[in-house]
Amino acid sequence: MQNNNSELDNDFIDLLKLLIRQPSVVGAEHSFFRVLQRELEERGAKVTWYEGLLVAQGSDPMSTMFSAHIDRHGLVCTGPNEFQYAAFVSANKTDLLNNSVSEELMTKVTERFHHEEIYAYEPWSGVYRGKGIINHSYVCEFRNNLIFEVDGLEGVVAGTPIAFKDQLTIKDQRLEGQLDNVISAAALVHLFAHGFKGTAFFTAQEEAGKSWRYLLEWFRRFGGSTNRLFVVDTSPFPDTQAANEQLLVLREKDANASFNKDSTQALEALCQQHNISYLYKNRYVEAENIKRAALGQPPSSLGSTELGRIISASNGLVDGTTIQIPTTGYHTMHESASIDSVNAFLNTLKILSNI
Repeated sequence: MQNNNSELDNDFIDLLKLLIRQPSVVGAEHSFFRVLQRELEERGAKVTWYEGLLVAQGSDPMSTMFSAHIDRHGLVCTGPNEFQYAAFVSANKTDLLNNSVSEELMTKVTERFHHEEIYAYEPWSGVYRGKGIINHSYVCEFRNNLIFEVDGLEGVVAGTPIAFKDQLTIKDQRLEGQLDNVISAAALVHLFAHGFKGTAFFTAQEEAGKSWRYLLEWFRRFGGSTNRLFVVDTSPFPDTQAANEQLLVLREKDANASFNKDSTQALEALCQQHNISYLYKNRYVEAENIKRAALGQPPSSLGSTELGRIISASNGLVDGTTIQIPTTGYHTMHESASIDSVNAFLNTLKILSNI
């Protein structure tokens, strides 16, 4: 992998350290929106709140549009000393059907949450309500949901969100923490410090499959005739070697829809022009599925993204493509991304924004 500058902007690192410490459990993101509002307004953005959506705009809002979901995985108290996986509760999902990437992975990684430190907070204000530790997690055969056994939060009432204790660490030229998708949110806030004139959307409940609805509502009310949207996120790989094969991940489609060809090809040309290595995730998954079929294994999903859902549902109103950071340790406290990839990601956003 080519080197793309081994140093990250200190202001970006400081911002990411701050944001990663703020809770934003799926279904209980309001307090994180408050933090984002402050950071965005300090950087000159005009901020407007909608249900499930924070919109930050510069002086030329329709010039460039980015979107990042800001919810992260966590737990929610569902009864006396009873805790379930927040994404499935928020999605009103009572069964694990193994029909999405996140569900496939979650059934595999329950063991990874053992002994993780957690804390309860008030969803509106973010006020701290006590800490605990996960002793055990398992898929309950009766409820078909991911259940957590916790010590230390016996007094927490039903409906209280429980966040993983998290902080950013940097080692071996990689950023590590619960990066999905606070790293993209930090990147969009950071753009405003460099004079970003367009629009940045910050969506809630993406991990529960709901964020596209909030975003589509905005476009139905305020969108123009050319709603070219760039959705930014992380993209999981099985190990560091696979993640390091490319600096950025692009997609032509997901399980829901094909993405905008012109936007995708323009992004590919930009990567080639600036010597940024890239991979098309849909092609990668399709190639891996050929290998899986030869071994008699079921195919992996192409993934269900916020962009694919909104393209599918908008009847041509919204179109675009996606830019993703390759990571390892998906949906854990130890998701990691190379500094080179993050630099390439930040530089690409700036080029697209004419910064």
